Amino acid sequence: MASNKNGALGRVVFAGALVLVFVLALGGIWALRNWNKSDRVIDAEDASRTITNLYNRIDPETAAPIKEAVDASDMLAEADELPDIDTCEVTVFGGEGAPELWASGEKSGSGTDGWMREMAEAYNRSGRTVDGEVASITLRKVSSGLSVDYIASGKAVPAGYSPSNMLWVRLLNARGVSTTTVTERTVGNLAGIALSNDKRDWLASEYGSTGLSAIVSAVTEGELVVGYTNPNTSAAGLNLLAAALDYFDQANPVSSEALSGFAAFQSNIPFVAMTTQQMRDAAQRGSLDGFVTELQVYNLDADLQRNYAFLPFGWRHDNPLVAIEGTSEHDQAILADFAAFCAEEGGSLAKEYGFDQMDTYQSESQMPEGSTLVRELEAYKENKDAGSAVIAVFVCDVSGSMVGEPIQTLQSSLVNSMRYIGKGNYVGLVSFNGDVTINVPIAKFDMNQQALFKGAVTKGLRAAGNTATIDGVIVGAKMIQDALVEHPDAKPMLFVLSDGQQNAGHSLRDIEDALVGLRIPVYTIAYGSDADIVSLKAISAINEATTINASTDDIIYQLKSLFNANM
Repeated sequence: MASNKNGALGRVVFAGALVLVFVLALGGIWALRNWNKSDRVIDAEDASRTITNLYNRIDPETAAPIKEAVDASDMLAEADELPDIDTCEVTVFGGEGAPELWASGEKSGSGTDGWMREMAEAYNRSGRTVDGEVASITLRKVSSGLSVDYIASGKAVPAGYSPSNMLWVRLLNARGVSTTTVTERTVGNLAGIALSNDKRDWLASEYGSTGLSAIVSAVTEGELVVGYTNPNTSAAGLNLLAAALDYFDQANPVSSEALSGFAAFQSNIPFVAMTTQQMRDAAQRGSLDGFVTELQVYNLDADLQRNYAFLPFGWRHDNPLVAIEGTSEHDQAILADFAAFCAEEGGSLAKEYGFDQMDTYQSESQMPEGSTLVRELEAYKENKDAGSAVIAVFVCDVSGSMVGEPIQTLQSSLVNSMRYIGKGNYVGLVSFNGDVTINVPIAKFDMNQQALFKGAVTKGLRAAGNTATIDGVIVGAKMIQDALVEHPDAKPMLFVLSDGQQNAGHSLRDIEDALVGLRIPVYTIAYGSDADIVSLKAISAINEATTINASTDDIIYQLKSLFNANM
């Protein structure tokens, strides 16, 4: 009896084992079919279906191609791309005849960003004399990179210049402008990476260091996600670019070895930010492990200190002061006296405002010469996409609310800025009012495509009708989706140029999840004094992009910066 029971039990166990093997086999087949499909990829497939379904409902028209030759006369000179210097605020006026000093925003602004502003105000009240005359200073708030462009182009030239670091002075010298160093330090600061505490601990454990070499290695290996700002305009961004290239080849930071290493590093950078806030927002959403910042910012932000470690890198941001060539000896003497006043009187305020800390930090490498920095920025433009092309669609608002100055500004700024789009990228153009039109299908941005793009912008955009912004975004996203099939390694981007006043078509809610799934950043450029910037910012916020206000006088310069950073 026992043997029968044992036999029956054995048959049950054997049958159960067969079932288990069968289930495991099916599971293995399922696993193989879905091998390497993360949740994000599966979400992208769902997103693709959503965009396709919405696109089919819209059923856009395709416009007849319009060509217009592209030549140098279309493009503004560098000085003409810059707005009038009066768009940059004078924060301290020293009276008629006072030498003008340009200073970066972290010290010439207001509140805790106003250390040099308060020093200039105190200096002007002090009654100090130079050459027997009461001396004073006029202070203007101009970012470090923008100052270089103004001065080098001759558009506007101050007596003195105080950028965040000496890299900008060397870059200015390399562009043909001589300077006399008044002081290499007015107030101490550092560039650094704010890295989440858990990632800092991981980095120390895995790499035995939290220095730049460990950070660059971890990013290059795809183990760390870091964001940084545009090196053409940002002091911290320029510092990181130069320091990273120096890491890959100290002897020649623009060698093929250095550029190859930088391309591998850059391939794991999700985006180059236009603003520090863009990076902060991305970090808060969990898209970044860390981002570049300055020590002063970190010292004054309790949330940053609680959640992030500050890891310094590169060369010090000691806010030098130089006199620009052509400045009179008298004005140079005032600049020198002002620098001495800052050293004598500014110490306690500097510490209160987050400066003059970690003074023992020094870079282990020699600061690059200006000519090297010029080559590094050129190399950045060529290698920032790590060998991958960008696929971009420009989505242009041609609704009735764009009539007049908004559409004219859109056309002129876009035609001038197209020269900053890399020729190896793939570009298309869509326009929308109540309907959507594909004006230029996506193709490589060679001379033929440039002529089609220019013709569509100058002759194919006529403002009238309603505003179906999201319908335009859907069509642009579908075009990118189709192009990615042929170029799967390309980086997708959408640029929406609009006043944002939507009154027709689909809503952002209809496509928000799909845009997240497709990981297409949507940069929005707001045209018109009545632009609905809030709505446009909501679109850009989805995938860590940003919004530019085109109603300001510097829109051409801003688009130049945007395309240099991303295209």
